[in-house]
Amino acid sequence: MAKTILVVDDEASILRSVEGILSDEGFEVVCADSGSRALEMIEEVMPDLVLLDIWMPDMDGIQTLERIKSAHPGLQVIMMSGHGTIETAVKATKVGAYDFIEKPLSLEKLLLSVNNALEHNRLEEEISILREREKGRHHITGSSKAIVELKEQIRIVAPTNAWVLISGENGTGKELVAHTIHRLSKRSHKPMVEVNCAAIPEDLIESALFGHERGAFTGATTMRKGKFDQAHEGTIFLDEIGDMSLKAQSKTLRILQEQKFERVGGTRTIAVDVRVLAATNKDLEAEIEKNRFREDLYFRLNVIPVRVPPLRERVEDIPELVHEFVEEFSLKTNLEPKEFSAESIEVLQNYEWPGNVRELKNLVERVMIMTSSGRIGPEDIPPPYNRSGRLKGAIDDVLMLDSFKEARRAFEKAYIQAKLKEFGGNVSQTAHAIGIERSNLHKKIKAYGLDVLKP
Repeated sequence: MAKTILVVDDEASILRSVEGILSDEGFEVVCADSGSRALEMIEEVMPDLVLLDIWMPDMDGIQTLERIKSAHPGLQVIMMSGHGTIETAVKATKVGAYDFIEKPLSLEKLLLSVNNALEHNRLEEEISILREREKGRHHITGSSKAIVELKEQIRIVAPTNAWVLISGENGTGKELVAHTIHRLSKRSHKPMVEVNCAAIPEDLIESALFGHERGAFTGATTMRKGKFDQAHEGTIFLDEIGDMSLKAQSKTLRILQEQKFERVGGTRTIAVDVRVLAATNKDLEAEIEKNRFREDLYFRLNVIPVRVPPLRERVEDIPELVHEFVEEFSLKTNLEPKEFSAESIEVLQNYEWPGNVRELKNLVERVMIMTSSGRIGPEDIPPPYNRSGRLKGAIDDVLMLDSFKEARRAFEKAYIQAKLKEFGGNVSQTAHAIGIERSNLHKKIKAYGLDVLKP
């Protein structure tokens, strides 16, 4: 689609000339012979760019520019003048002009300035889109009581410089909480540097955190900044801090206390200013009791404790989460969005979700890929997620029986059948899951005539 350019000049010959040049280049061109008319046309056609003469009667170009920038700050304006001075150009730039070109207009300079301004617009739009995506990516979804309380905690603690220890099971969204705290903090214009404490080998922890000088060890051919150096004036996120070795904990504690360090192989002391966020899926107090985590490091990190609730404590958020994951996956893969029925949502809400939100997201993507219809029902939810739905029909049948003995036998048969299906016919796993001896389960399978291979 052709870009629209508004040309504003009180000289008809200039309007015709510029209109011809820009039209030949494929632009849509509209013209105005005064500042007041230009303001009207901006509201009518909303151009992508304005070429504005400075010297015009009634309302001059600077006044017009001020009015344009007041109403449409993002609209780029290139000023034109046959009597240009440095003072005028500086004033126009301060008011918000993108560029200043002199008359008589040079074809090359005019087109260069126009294309640069439009490219600037395109980049601004891309940055804006990326910022919105980033906000969405680090948005905590849900309106349950547990999530409302979590959001309120984040709102209070984020603007401070307080250190935060984020705890929660795997897949609950601890990293998301850390990113949200950083985004809402006064350090958001600086980087948030992530450190996966579980992934760094013990012998490389110093180099990773503090950096190293050239020649510090074999293979150190250049100087390298460490994580703390990179996070200066920003935030450092120590993820899975509970998996860090005791030796690494000791070295980390020293820099956290002093906010100073020396690179490996170096002698210069480097001071840093970092805010520390840490996360763990372990009970650190229990780890301290087992001598696997330093008590002094725990108290240093645990200034503000924030607990991220597991999904089973916020099942009322599942409809919102499913909708978000469907939209996200559809955009990423260009697949048509699919609707989860109320019954399928109820099935998901009856599951315990040991893998939490991450497990739910994976399931949504799996079901969207594997289901051909546009509406996903409970029958489309695979085991083990729909265990309640699988037994519902059997339970209804059991309730129709008059004899307690028959009802118990019918339910036990349906229950074992469903559990065998859940575990793919594996008798050992099924027996362990339902809490009976394997030999006893074999007897029941034989007594009820159940087919293990085809559950």
